[in-house]
Amino acid sequence: MRQRGRHAGGPGRRAGRLDQIADSAGSDSPTLSALPALRDNRDFLLLWTGAGLAFVGARISAVAYPMLVLAYTGSASDAGIVGFFTNLPYLLQLMGGVLADRMDRRRLMIACDLGRLAAVATLIAAVACGRFWLPQVAAVAFCDNGLALLYRIAERASVRNLVRPEDLSVALSRNEARQRGAGLIGAPLGSFLFAVTRWAPFASTVVSSAGSLLSLALIRTRFQSGPVRTEGRSVFGDLKTGLVWAWHQPIVRVIAVLIAGSNMLFAALTLSLQVIMRQEYGGSSAKAGVAVGVVFGISGVGGLLGALQASWWARVASLPALVIGCNLAWAVLMPLVAVVRAPVVLGALFAAMGYAGACWNVAAATYQQRVTPDELQGRLLSVAILVAYGTVPIGSMTGGLLLNSWGAVHTVLALGACMAGLAVWTAFSPAVRDLAAAPRPASEPVSQS
Repeated sequence: MRQRGRHAGGPGRRAGRLDQIADSAGSDSPTLSALPALRDNRDFLLLWTGAGLAFVGARISAVAYPMLVLAYTGSASDAGIVGFFTNLPYLLQLMGGVLADRMDRRRLMIACDLGRLAAVATLIAAVACGRFWLPQVAAVAFCDNGLALLYRIAERASVRNLVRPEDLSVALSRNEARQRGAGLIGAPLGSFLFAVTRWAPFASTVVSSAGSLLSLALIRTRFQSGPVRTEGRSVFGDLKTGLVWAWHQPIVRVIAVLIAGSNMLFAALTLSLQVIMRQEYGGSSAKAGVAVGVVFGISGVGGLLGALQASWWARVASLPALVIGCNLAWAVLMPLVAVVRAPVVLGALFAAMGYAGACWNVAAATYQQRVTPDELQGRLLSVAILVAYGTVPIGSMTGGLLLNSWGAVHTVLALGACMAGLAVWTAFSPAVRDLAAAPRPASEPVSQS
């Protein structure tokens, strides 16, 4: 990174040591250079497949938990309680990032699969016997999603150790496509399986976890660049080290703000879409639900295509151009939702925004993987996920208040104006322009607390 960025976080030897590790992370190691090309990389293919199975299983069960509660109690508040415990791990994931850096990542992922399998199996047994206990469902949902989230952090932190540096962008593009594909498959499959029998979605989660376990058992490449050393280091000291490192990286801070801001706006836009469709179909929940499903289905295809082509964009465009271009595209497309009413056309708009979002996700993830040292990958990923998802509830709540006060059209236009402001700030941000700067090797590693 440029010298100006090194001192943006403040003076002092501590800050200098933390900033140096970003540059050392960009150097190619002999071990990574000796790995096979991506098309012949058996271990990456095993990880990609096994994690894909785990993510599909997580999506299926996430859809099934509220359906199970409503089927037994018919209470929206009970479903809300389970939803709270399902999403609670997002607020606790910082410690998950510490675990991903302090433990052998492959063993940690195996433990996550085993834990999910055991927790969900207890629920299958109860439902198959016709028994329902709300605290059990809430506890299983918490364990299932929490371990799935920890698995995801460890898996994402491991990718760069399984592929050559020149293949990292393509590998992350395939991972993004896998993530979006899991979302497309998981939600409808979970609904279909629940219609067959109430325990079927959870049985599929067990099967997917077993498949992930098998793939992890067959991988030979190490998931970390070196041995894990925790002597003389506390858990909270490691957490502080990761947070301080991220804070002293101006570019990382800007990326975090951009992701948080855009996710908050899209959360409000999604709620606005549902209100618009209800108004368009005269308050009919059934027709509005079908229309929203059409929009999201088309949008998912756009996101999947964007993920598949993200590595191509990374080759033909600079990283600053991708970041600025994606935010400008959102600023142009978002206000159009206020005037378009045909579900297919709305789906095309959301597909275009999803396409840009997938390219942006891969570009940001590639940069983060390259500049973050392996020993801090888990912690930075947990911070990134917390920032990305932490603003979603705020966006939903703010969107609801604006919709009640201003109506759908004015709310969407206001969101578009905010997105335009974010895009302008992105275009003139010195930190975004610094994304083009090449990292330089450092002479000393990170100092752990």
